[in-house]
Amino acid sequence: MAETIIEIKHLEKKFGNNEVLKDINFTANKGEVVAIIGSSGSGKSTLLRCINLLEIPTSGEIIYRNNNIQNGSMSLSQYRTKVGMVFQQFNLFNNMTVLENCVVGQMKVLKRNRKESEEIAKNYLDKVGMLQYINAKPKQISGGQKQRVAIARGLSMDTEVLLFDEPTSALDPEMVGEVLEVMKKLANEGLTMIVVTHEMTFARDVANRVVFMDKGLIVEDDSPKVIFTSPKQQRTREFLSRILRE
Repeated sequence: MAETIIEIKHLEKKFGNNEVLKDINFTANKGEVVAIIGSSGSGKSTLLRCINLLEIPTSGEIIYRNNNIQNGSMSLSQYRTKVGMVFQQFNLFNNMTVLENCVVGQMKVLKRNRKESEEIAKNYLDKVGMLQYINAKPKQISGGQKQRVAIARGLSMDTEVLLFDEPTSALDPEMVGEVLEVMKKLANEGLTMIVVTHEMTFARDVANRVVFMDKGLIVEDDSPKVIFTSPKQQRTREFLSRILRE
């Protein structure tokens, strides 16, 4: 039986009169990779930011392992160590080395000592192929390398679910592959991931489920095979025929 880690119930988000998310319901199970696709402005990134409570939902529930996150059954910092986020723009500390970027959160939030924090950070930096750059500052490495450091930083926090917000959209085309390769490896190792992406190959080949969003709604949520070969909804078909033609 699938073990549900995150459950979203009747989630809505409004900015003023603009309803960006409308009655969103979905779950992410342990070890699952959920790809969220859709046009710009369909609400994908807002959904991810609501899951991590970077945006506070207007209504609805976010449940992590049976804890209702909004009612304080778990502290926000506790929750965010378990549900980490990898951003489009990396969000690394420019004045710190690669290693420090992966150590500081562990020491501050998880109260680990420096020795343990460094060992854990080095283990994950090795996993993403960035161990030889531990003394570099972010300005000395490429965008793809920065994103791999950001992934290692997330993993160093004992993260159980990693949320990715368009992790490759700020990268030069030749760097996209190296980041997707790391994500594929993590998926194979059973990390639970929710990925907002415009990389259809990743959605088709790596994800277990694909969620198609349009105008703030989940239009379709199914296996990659169904979504990419025989989508049930006209809107999904139109989106895919447009994007796969580009």
